[in-house]
Amino acid sequence: METITTISVDSLPGLFTLDYTKSDNAAEIDNGIRDTITGIRASILAMGLGLAKMKAKGLFRDLGLQSMAQYIKQLSDKTKMDQSSIYNWLTIGEAYIKYQNDLDQIGFDESDGPTKLPYLKRALEINEKQHVFDNLKNMTVREFVSFAKARESSVIPTPGGQPVVTVRGNNIYVDGALAIIISKKLEKRTSAYFKKVLRVACEALEEGGVIQPVQLRNRKEAKQFAVAAERLKMRMRRGED
Repeated sequence: METITTISVDSLPGLFTLDYTKSDNAAEIDNGIRDTITGIRASILAMGLGLAKMKAKGLFRDLGLQSMAQYIKQLSDKTKMDQSSIYNWLTIGEAYIKYQNDLDQIGFDESDGPTKLPYLKRALEINEKQHVFDNLKNMTVREFVSFAKARESSVIPTPGGQPVVTVRGNNIYVDGALAIIISKKLEKRTSAYFKKVLRVACEALEEGGVIQPVQLRNRKEAKQFAVAAERLKMRMRRGED
């Protein structure tokens, strides 16, 4: 039989207080929200482990059911929770059990985001193990999901050992690791501006070059500076003083 780890959970649904919702004190509300988020994360991991144990030991049969799928359907009907969410919790529990030794080594717990765990196997298939577990511990859920979905080609080094930069939507990866996320909430013009600046920086990084940021007062100055800078660059490359 598969050994199922138990975890200590101080805050489970129905046990953590919601008294802060009646407060007008900012600090009290903030602490209440943080405690609730912690409780929700702990609950997700606990539910995942419970579901994994139910499946691994066939305990659904003790409830008169023939399969885990039947159990999940019944659970969904009784709790009005989508079956997809329950299956996701099951995947979280199974991933935690499968990689428990590695997770223990990095000190992973519910505060690190158990919803990252369904993407762990995929990340390990195309990335170096230590790199994956470092990211699992340090990245946000969104960052880790993007990292796990990155193509294998994005981690192949270029000749000469220069970093490989991959731009995928609003995400920028360096050697397969998520480096920058440009918020989708930015105004289009602002987003385009940052993408243009970052594109130049990425090209310089891949080619082993250097960029020199210069702040100018307006577009007129920028045009004048661009012409002068290009002339200076050509003179430098010709070896002129």
